[in-house]
Amino acid sequence: MTTTTTPPATAEVPVQKRTSIGKFLVQGGTTIALVALVVFFFAMRPDVFLTFTNVRNILFQVSILAIIAGAQTLVMVVGDFDLSLAATSSLAGSVAASLMLDGSSTVPAILVALAVGLGVGLANGFLVAYVGLSAFVATLATMTSVTGLAYLVTDGTTLFDLPAGFNSLGQGRFLNIPVPVYIAIGLSVVLWALLRFTTTGRKWYAIGGNVEVSRLSGINVNRGRLLAFAAAGLISAVGGILLAARLGSASAVQGSDNLLFSVAAVFLGMTVIRSGRANLVGTMVGVAIIGVMSNGLNILGVNSYVQQVVTGLIIIAAVTLSSVRTRER
Repeated sequence: MTTTTTPPATAEVPVQKRTSIGKFLVQGGTTIALVALVVFFFAMRPDVFLTFTNVRNILFQVSILAIIAGAQTLVMVVGDFDLSLAATSSLAGSVAASLMLDGSSTVPAILVALAVGLGVGLANGFLVAYVGLSAFVATLATMTSVTGLAYLVTDGTTLFDLPAGFNSLGQGRFLNIPVPVYIAIGLSVVLWALLRFTTTGRKWYAIGGNVEVSRLSGINVNRGRLLAFAAAGLISAVGGILLAARLGSASAVQGSDNLLFSVAAVFLGMTVIRSGRANLVGTMVGVAIIGVMSNGLNILGVNSYVQQVVTGLIIIAAVTLSSVRTRER
């Protein structure tokens, strides 16, 4: 009689996925970084960092950046990129200042400056959506031209002695909070609602997700991209006008750092949500990181050149994290 032996049962080895800690770090890296920065700078200077005055200063410092970063978010939602936003904001501030110094009243000067920003945005959108240029090339060319126009408007100088009523937009306070903070928060809420609840926002996200599928679904892709660039140009003009009012002056290169910082903020914000896409809430978290870092390093007396190095490292980390999230989608 033959006997059969049953092979010993082998235990099933579960498939190892990304560890919960690693997944948490990837998905919540931006928020963790913000909390870590706050804790670190508070530990270093508990007598200064989280005081009402300093928190107000941080909000005031990042208010213009928040507006420019919001504009950059709109363009990146549709899968494009705008290098001309900071230059457009400088041109808008310069135009408003120049008109007021030439005798125009405040409101018409602001309206013309807003129209200039809208016009630059429409030009970018037309070049990208209808001419077929890459967003990088088109907006790089526009940035160069717009900067030249700003130099022409200001005659290569800094414009001073702006009307007090105009300056109050950037220097005034309500309930001891600077006016630009309220404007930045209000505009951010409007942009968040636009992206979250409107048909236009859903179309923009669809275009950014897959252009061809969006086109086959009946979405007018070219018009959607044009509108995104136009809105970004208009919003950047708001930032430039507020910056001129805040400083009481205008120049052709005013706020040029906001381009780099806005890109970093958007990339940082991409890690906040599961989809890894550009989003307004995440962008504001990125803006907060940049503001807290800059303020904290200033309080600690860190050299400004070191701050530039740290900013570059933050951009590298932001792009890396957003790339990881994109591969996981």
